[in-house]
Amino acid sequence: MPELPEVETVRRGLEPVLAGARIAAVEQRRAALRFPFPDRFASRLTGQTVVGLERRSKYILAQLSGGEVLVIHLGMTGRLSVAAPAHGKDAARGPTTLGDYVYETGANPKHDHAVLYLESGAAVIYNDPRRFGFMLLIAASELAAHPLFRQLGVEPLSEALSAAYVARRAYQRKTDTKAFLMDQRHVAGLGNIYVCEALFRARLSPLARASRLAGRNGVANARSEALVPVIREVLSAAITAGGSTLRDYRHTDGESGQFQEDFLVYGREGAKCLRSGCDGIVRRSVQAGRSTFWCPKCQK
Repeated sequence: MPELPEVETVRRGLEPVLAGARIAAVEQRRAALRFPFPDRFASRLTGQTVVGLERRSKYILAQLSGGEVLVIHLGMTGRLSVAAPAHGKDAARGPTTLGDYVYETGANPKHDHAVLYLESGAAVIYNDPRRFGFMLLIAASELAAHPLFRQLGVEPLSEALSAAYVARRAYQRKTDTKAFLMDQRHVAGLGNIYVCEALFRARLSPLARASRLAGRNGVANARSEALVPVIREVLSAAITAGGSTLRDYRHTDGESGQFQEDFLVYGREGAKCLRSGCDGIVRRSVQAGRSTFWCPKCQK
């Protein structure tokens, strides 16, 4: 499942093509992905201009001139590619892949389930072999109250994520720290890989109670003060690197994301801790069915 940096990489790659573009036609090639396509999906999109392209948590949001929002979730194997116009200097460049989740089926066109033809002559193609992604149309005025969005917490790259906020939310919580951070009601978009990496950098145990992130009466303490900046650092570095290639991720220009080369703890079970002066051995634990990698010696 792509995490926030991978989705943001896709959004940034798609923005120059789609933001400000008018949708001339839409081809819907099946009735449903994970969910059915919205009623009159093609006709509601045709003629609309994309006035902005945003990300909320792991969703891409295309703001439309008619007052609706096209919500795109990539699921596990969703990919967006742009077919360049068949004329002019860009004609020979071929498709540009945005968030390329390559499984055995590769880019088989039989999995191209929706195509947005732009007035510029370019086409945005949604390909999804396993069909766990989806596209929805939601009125902009109703987006915040929609079940997908109404309980989402703050964006981790925004100023709303502060040590004080983390402490307030973590105060007296008995859940473990990793589960707390991955709860989308607290922080939107944080996933398994980047939580492991952030906790390592902050020297915090993923198994410890989340309440340790708060001092008396729920005020920020040294732990929450250390955690917030490294969350931003890890996510920002991953976005700059184009995401992480574990099994199947490639970023905007079709090249592999590179952040996995900077993993300090994720996937390093049994290896020596990379922190200077620490002779601990990285462990793998399972929390809520997900692998957690951590150093028991320097993460307290």
